[in-house]
Amino acid sequence: METKKRIYIGLLAGSLLFAIILIGLIWYLLVNRDIIISQIILVIIAAIAGVIFTILGIGIVSIVIMIIRSKTIPSLESLTYLANDLLFPLTLFTGKLMGIKKEKILSSYIAVNNYLISAKNLYIPSNKIMILLPHCLQNSECNIKITSDISNCKSCGKCKIGELKKLAEKYNATAKVATGGTLARKYILEKRPKGVIAVACERDLSMGIHDTGALPVLGILNCRPNGPCYNTDVDINSVEGALITLSKGGNL
Repeated sequence: METKKRIYIGLLAGSLLFAIILIGLIWYLLVNRDIIISQIILVIIAAIAGVIFTILGIGIVSIVIMIIRSKTIPSLESLTYLANDLLFPLTLFTGKLMGIKKEKILSSYIAVNNYLISAKNLYIPSNKIMILLPHCLQNSECNIKITSDISNCKSCGKCKIGELKKLAEKYNATAKVATGGTLARKYILEKRPKGVIAVACERDLSMGIHDTGALPVLGILNCRPNGPCYNTDVDINSVEGALITLSKGGNL
């Protein structure tokens, strides 16, 4: 398992352990009370918490097994989604306590997500795949409006939008340029793709992946040589590799 993936997996397990210790401490402080009804309530709460922690623990172990085997376990996929959804905020908090940069945690989360998606060996028709691109990829001096239609791009070569447009045409995929998460969600609701390739920064990608649930989303981090949200760049080969992963069962 690569170090990049280990960060998020380790924080997932650490977050679960932190929650268990916290509940155990509360239990220890309250169980010594002499009131019987309080003890009964605490036993019920502990039993429910035990079931939840067991399910989350199985979800984390399932993620690790899937990464090691490079193959998904369909019967346990719902548990992995549940563990991710419930522990994601706590993972960020745990990482902050440990002094790990948020961007590093989010990058690890994206790497884990991409690995799990590629392990599914999906065969999604390319015309059902959407490539979501951030508006900051467009050259800042360009006045052409491409958020309404990427085909408006004149392919002048000053940014990667033209190459991405050609790549989408090559695979018969849909390419959309979004100015933010709201517009990106609107595109997804309108087009109803079966798979998404999203290009963005760590924060936007992780939030988008987390919000889309079961929809397969492969995240490609953009390059920011000029700082965030300004004349950004992306590796075309990485985007094409993601297209192959979703449409032909390849691996990133």
